Amino acid sequence: MSWRPTSPPGRAPGLLAVLAAGAALAAVPATAGASQAAGGDPGTREVIFAGNNWEGTASVLDPNRRYRNVATINIIPDHDERVLEIMLNPVDFAFFLAIRQFVGEGNDQFVDDMYTTPDGSKLIVSRPSFKDVVGVDLTDCENVEPVPDGGPGEQADVACSIAWSTEVDGQRSDHMAVSPDGSQVAVSASTGNVVHILNTETGAEEDRFPSGDSPHENVYSEDGETLYHASIGRVYTPNQEGNPALDSTKGERVFYTVDTDDYTIEEDIDLRTELDEAGHPELSEAVRPMTHSPNEKRAYVQVSFFHGFLIYHYEKGAITRKVDLPNLVPELPEEEYLLNSAHHGIAMHGRGKRLCIAGTMSDYAAFVRIRPRFSDNERRFPFKLRPRGEKPYWATASEDGRRCYVSWSGTDKVSIFNFKGRQITRVKVGDHPQRVRTGYVRQGWLDEHAR
Repeated sequence: MSWRPTSPPGRAPGLLAVLAAGAALAAVPATAGASQAAGGDPGTREVIFAGNNWEGTASVLDPNRRYRNVATINIIPDHDERVLEIMLNPVDFAFFLAIRQFVGEGNDQFVDDMYTTPDGSKLIVSRPSFKDVVGVDLTDCENVEPVPDGGPGEQADVACSIAWSTEVDGQRSDHMAVSPDGSQVAVSASTGNVVHILNTETGAEEDRFPSGDSPHENVYSEDGETLYHASIGRVYTPNQEGNPALDSTKGERVFYTVDTDDYTIEEDIDLRTELDEAGHPELSEAVRPMTHSPNEKRAYVQVSFFHGFLIYHYEKGAITRKVDLPNLVPELPEEEYLLNSAHHGIAMHGRGKRLCIAGTMSDYAAFVRIRPRFSDNERRFPFKLRPRGEKPYWATASEDGRRCYVSWSGTDKVSIFNFKGRQITRVKVGDHPQRVRTGYVRQGWLDEHAR
């Protein structure tokens, strides 16, 4: 059974009205027993976090126990207090309801993105409906009895304190990236058109840089010297289906490389011009998730409305390939695509040989073999499709680059695949898993809190 949006077409202008009302109001005054995970500090263990957006929890999957769901952490222990604060501010409350209705498909968005610090002491989480980022203190947790069919966050069996909370500019926090040394986290502020650089220990802002409309994806280079960033434009406005004049309603879409010494824009890549020059004027320039070749010379990017991906070569400054993947919903109008995305999630094999892709609207995970060398005349990449759930929302590579984790937000599962497309296992998690990230916890944390 394929997922379809529950909101009928033509509702997007309603969001514009809500946003306009908000603006008007604003004018009024590792292996079992190992001592160190590959990317973590001594004494940590690698785990997988699945952020259950609508439930407000994070599921912890243990690779050393066949990816069993060993714990569920409440990410919104301050739920009632935050909702009350928002309700007392008319502008904030208008946006809160708009996010619920149009971005959250009728649900509040409590967990978007998350990363742990290398020492496993904090889980950094962006909470869109609360327009903030929090540092969940993994050193201050206790086991609780989950409440069956309880309210937001109450399905969790581990409660941790919040070490810090930082609000973003505007009304919604979104995708993040953590620096390789774990000291900073880059957070996209969706309606603030800015990316905040926060200290992961304290939550204090250390820097920022401007973006386009709806800042979205952030990816640090392996050496931490560059941040790759993109904004996706106004996904709630009418799309450009058959009418290029509507493209202007999407606002400014940018694709930047950012120097992390002072977070200045190193290169402003004009993807619109590159698409036109490559003979693809029909494609959107709104970059969605992206991943890179191991040498970071090529970016593999998903763009709005496109069932496939583009290859952008940084040194050549050009799009070198357009790779089409099957569109299994050819009759579905583009305005019913989830926030303009046909595909949303792409991960690279550790040796750069294969890609794992979340085919969101077509309900499949795709596994694409990349030839190490190819000529401009080659047009086909071998691929496999694996339908294992509904509404796949993200794809993440394991720490060693040998596994791919795909979240199925429509069926509340996470699949663990190898990069050839074989499903190793599939795990039940919480309500509407979106981002899946590799993280680290102390061995003692697992001993105390794992089921």
